[in-house]
Formats: sequence, structure tokens, C-alpha cells
Amino acid sequence: MKALNKIKIQWSPKFAYCIGLITTDGNLSKDGRHINFTSKDKQLIDIFVDSLKIKNKIGMKGSGTIKEKNIFFVQFGDVNFFRFLQNIGLTPRKSKTLGAIDIPDKYFFDFLRGHFDGDGTFYFYWDPRWRSSFMFYTVFISASKGHITWLREEIKQRLGIIGHITKSDNQVCYQLKYAKAESHKLLPKMYNHGGKLCLSRKYLKIKNALAIIGERIK
Repeated sequence: MKALNKIKIQWSPKFAYCIGLITTDGNLSKDGRHINFTSKDKQLIDIFVDSLKIKNKIGMKGSGTIKEKNIFFVQFGDVNFFRFLQNIGLTPRKSKTLGAIDIPDKYFFDFLRGHFDGDGTFYFYWDPRWRSSFMFYTVFISASKGHITWLREEIKQRLGIIGHITKSDNQVCYQLKYAKAESHKLLPKMYNHGGKLCLSRKYLKIKNALAIIGERIK
């Protein structure tokens, strides 16, 4: 019989990053045992599986859209890890009821980077209202107002930045946005590892955007 407990529960930058991924793109089954992590980015699945040393096979399913033909996922059973996730604030059907997550202060920004990679975005543009005004935003997304409000307060306590919360165009999700000046304080903390454990396409997008105006993340 296979062991039910597979995940080593010990806080580290990798572990906290994976908790961020689970918080955004993970799902806890109602059976009290299984955890599923889903992503359109194969790199995130690989990082997740490698970091937590999961042996289960990576699957693939169609998304039903033309733009995103395939989505990757891994599902595994671990009662002990499942209960740990519940104890820190995650629950089945968490999308709209999610609140605070109990993350050690030392690893908060690793968690935040995983959260951003799982369900965040970064965008930039030249503002036509002012000559040579380059704008960019770092955005965190959640269907739960309680969770996005908690995230905002945690970041504020650590960096003194406020951000602002809006609803998505379709009114389904909440978006916590940090504009240029605040992003300059946030991004170095999120990427203090030098970009080694992260979704490379987002990291490179940020680097390339800052390079346009001769700036760097660090």
C-alpha cells in the first residue's frame, strides 16, 4: 500500500512558493485527501512537482477554448498535507470564501511570488496624457474579496504601500493593483532570489518592461 503522507511539511522558500501556487490554482477535494494543482504553464507544474517531490504523473486536459487548447494538472493524495493546508486557511471550494493564509513572515514574499505566478499579471503602456510617461502595474487576482483585502493589508504592513482594489470587467474577480512607484518597492522583494524560482515568462516580461526605461528589478 502506498504511503498516504508524501509531502515533507517544512517551511522554506520553495515550500512557501508552492503554497502560493496552491492558493491560486490549487484545489482541495471534498474527500479530505486529494489535492489538485492545475496550470496552463507547464513550467509551473514542473516547479510544483519538483519542489514538493511529487511522484504522480502529470496529466493534460482540454480547456474548451481555442486560445488555450491544453491545461496541465497533477493530483495526489496526502491526508497529512491536506490537513496542514486546512490549518493554514485553505478549504475545498475556496475561490469565493478564501480569507487569510497563515504564512511565516520570513517566507511571505516567496508565497507572494507563487501567488502572482499562479494568478497575477503585469502590464505596461505609454500613457498618452503625458509625454514619455511609461506606466506599469503589478496585479494580484482573487475571486474572494476577503482574501484580496487580507493580501493588501499584509503587503502594506511590510512595505508601506497601499495599492488599490478593483473588480474585473466581468465582475467575477477582485484585482489588487500596484502602480509604478509602488511596484518599484514590491518587485525587488518578490524577486529577491534573482528570478530562479518563478514563472520565467512573467519574470522576463517585467525585466524587459523595466529595460525600456533603463531600470532593473533589483
